[in-house]
Amino acid sequence: MTSRLTPLRRVVLLTTLAALPWAVVPSAWANEVVIRKNLAERMPQLPKLDEVQRSPINGLWEVRIGSDILYTDAEGNYLMQGDIFDTREKKNVTQARVDKLTAFDFPALPVKDAITIRQGNGTRKIAIFVDPNCGFCKRFERDLASLKDVTIHNFVYPILGPDSEAKSRDIWCAKDKAKAWRDWMIDNKLPAKADAACDTAAITRNVALGKKHRVNGTPATVLEDGNRLSGAVPLDTLEKRVAAVSKG
Repeated sequence: MTSRLTPLRRVVLLTTLAALPWAVVPSAWANEVVIRKNLAERMPQLPKLDEVQRSPINGLWEVRIGSDILYTDAEGNYLMQGDIFDTREKKNVTQARVDKLTAFDFPALPVKDAITIRQGNGTRKIAIFVDPNCGFCKRFERDLASLKDVTIHNFVYPILGPDSEAKSRDIWCAKDKAKAWRDWMIDNKLPAKADAACDTAAITRNVALGKKHRVNGTPATVLEDGNRLSGAVPLDTLEKRVAAVSKG
């Protein structure tokens, strides 16, 4: 015998089924509301939370403020700072999350704020955050000068003090920025002092950009795939990485 649902039972069943997918949502949403409320009330000095989501550990929640990652329980009773390590994958989960948050979108880089030098056909591209008083940067610059067929976007990033800021202004305000840059970085020859009317807002923007992406030291090289290399890497290493990205 074929069983048939009465219209009333059909309505009840459809209403129940329609509600099922939402059964999980209030739990996660409710936890987020509680965490935000409790942390805001109990820790008013804490900046506004940008994101609250489950962490890989059951019962532990990730709290994100900018690119800073903290952890809390489901009620915001405890707040923890530190790294989560996945022992199976042998991976620092927290660092991987931070790397994703601070990754560069190479095509979106504001190259108008950079000192651009084209070598050879310039088809390969890199960007470098660099302080004019950084000794490793000056050594790296000599290697960069021999890199073939590359466009180099130098984001002047004066983080080593007032003298770095002054040198950055003088170089940025020179008539030929690229020449002034290489003259100083390779030959220790500075251009004339910058005119007071020169617009150096680009340097300020560079510092803000670097801080946003956690560029904590120079030189820091950004490849076309958004990955970065820290420090004055050997020329052969740089060549291999640039070549691999260009082929990809």
